[in-house]
Amino acid sequence: MPAPPPGCPAHGLGLGPGGLHRLHEAEDLRELYEKLRAEHGPVAPVLLHDDVPLWVVLGHSENLHMVSTPSHFCRDSRIWTPLKEGMVKPDHPYMPHIAWQPICSHVEGDEHKRLRGAVTGAMTTINHRTLRRHINRHTQRLVNRFCETGHADLVSQFAERLPMGVMCEILGMPNEYNDRIVEAARDMLKGTETAIASNAYIMDVLGRLTARRRAEPAEDFTTFLINHPARLTDEEVREHLRLVLIAAYEATANLLANVVRVVLTDPGFRAQLSGGQMTVPQAVEQLLWDEPPFSTTFAYFAKQDVELGGQRIRQGDGLLYAPLPGNVDPRVRPDPTAHMMGNRSHLSFGGGPHECPGQDIGRAIADSGVEALLMRLPDVQLDCDEDALRWRSSIASRHLVELPVRFEPKPQQDDRQKPSHAPLPPQRTSWHVSTPQPKPAATPPQPQPAAPQSPTAAAPQPMPEPARPQGAWRRLLRWVRGY
Repeated sequence: MPAPPPGCPAHGLGLGPGGLHRLHEAEDLRELYEKLRAEHGPVAPVLLHDDVPLWVVLGHSENLHMVSTPSHFCRDSRIWTPLKEGMVKPDHPYMPHIAWQPICSHVEGDEHKRLRGAVTGAMTTINHRTLRRHINRHTQRLVNRFCETGHADLVSQFAERLPMGVMCEILGMPNEYNDRIVEAARDMLKGTETAIASNAYIMDVLGRLTARRRAEPAEDFTTFLINHPARLTDEEVREHLRLVLIAAYEATANLLANVVRVVLTDPGFRAQLSGGQMTVPQAVEQLLWDEPPFSTTFAYFAKQDVELGGQRIRQGDGLLYAPLPGNVDPRVRPDPTAHMMGNRSHLSFGGGPHECPGQDIGRAIADSGVEALLMRLPDVQLDCDEDALRWRSSIASRHLVELPVRFEPKPQQDDRQKPSHAPLPPQRTSWHVSTPQPKPAATPPQPQPAAPQSPTAAAPQPMPEPARPQGAWRRLLRWVRGY
């Protein structure tokens, strides 16, 4: 492409051919999305790396229409015109997101029903009471690591670790949960130079898990996925375990960090939680509106010429599903600062045939994890200026880098117990009754023992008490006295 002429007003402003905005060069995607909405309406043309053309869907109803109309739009990138014409190189930064794979999120028709049916079927076997026990136990373990120090980073020490610990329990590999698998997942999602090696490590872990569960079935997600009537191959099982693990991990890690951040930085938000006007689940839903875990999802593709949001979309065009701008579409949310109490019509978990099947797991980890954290650290406060918080942004998501906090040091708690802000009671050395209790009304006097007699004399027999119902306290007194 020829160099721009001297003084070109578009040069340096993230604009490419035709004056289209390059998404990957935008400093503030929220601001850019609103500018695109004003210029183009609910669907806008943009560019990716190497000036690959794409549409970004900004409208709430347009996003829902796209994901809910499989006759017009699909996830099969093999029909994408720029890819077929060679514009998208194998080393394109977003190729890992866009490249077609034989997994349920990319296929259609009967194959989609088979693979998606296996994943959703395995999801239904997850016991949510057991799930919450996993969440509470892992929260206790994580907080125990730093509770005695009085300070922590709730991104690296909590939000990035809790989802992985819980997901390893669900998949059936609790012994594989360690710092390395957390770091490998983070590295994959950052797209660093070592991302391929990190992906290989995770795939090796999941491959060994698949082989182990083929030979030794258990009551876990992996076993149910293997035993589903869809009869997935080992490769299909491994690929879908990776899909579930990584999607749930990234989305929930972002959601956890954002909920805790708002609790710490918004006094009104925290007051509503403390005062009972808002529950933690309601707070989670609010954040799913305001800060969706994924800003956009790569990508949908037009199966035929179609109109969407006033734009003519041609067969083979690619479109970004975009919860971030869709959730603040002024046609459905005129005041973007308004609370959305009880409203779950946000776009954070997608919709249509490819709606996130594990969204309730993500909600449960965020709900129970934040509640358990605040129970253990009720006095937790942000340990820096709010303006000092840093973010790592991409087209796909916005990830909080760190969240430093301080609090009064707390003792560790047994990870088998439900989190509590109360100190643990000391261990009793012996069982005794020390608190006087009120005596039952109209209790008749107890018989007095007779005076001692000679050993040869027969012991007097106690007077029998009238038969009557005995309360728990009376039975305890009788036991202590030995009769």
